[in-house]
Amino acid sequence: MFSIDFNESLIKSVSFLNIDSLYPHEKIISEKSSTLTSFLKSFDNYIIISSIICCSESKVIIDGHHRYFTLKKMGYKQIPVTLINYFSDDISTGIDKKNIKNEIISNAINGKLLNPKSTSHKVFCPKSKLWEPIILLSSLSKINIKNDLENQ
Repeated sequence: MFSIDFNESLIKSVSFLNIDSLYPHEKIISEKSSTLTSFLKSFDNYIIISSIICCSESKVIIDGHHRYFTLKKMGYKQIPVTLINYFSDDISTGIDKKNIKNEIISNAINGKLLNPKSTSHKVFCPKSKLWEPIILLSSLSKINIKNDLENQ
């Protein structure tokens, strides 16, 4: 269930993908990642986490860099991902520049990471006529801690 209305064609799929097949586009704030790591390690059996949002064409991470880097550091190989139609007009980068989405994708694939929190991706809600945080397109996923790490 989603807390906003949105064009349903934005979401292409939700599944677990190989973490090494994804491309971050931003650096992270190390203190925030350390805090998230400590929090996730405090659970014994499983964690519930929002899926990483990625461009369906390029697998570039649009939202969830701290979750991505934290799960990678913890040794996970398969992570929950929501693939979206990034080039839809219903997705905004927060940067008013022509072709910025192409630039973000190109830089990410070439390993040129932007500064942390330099983009502010939003999704348009036709009902409220407002731009909302793109994380609202995420799905919650259960990750079994011991089994998932041992089987990866």
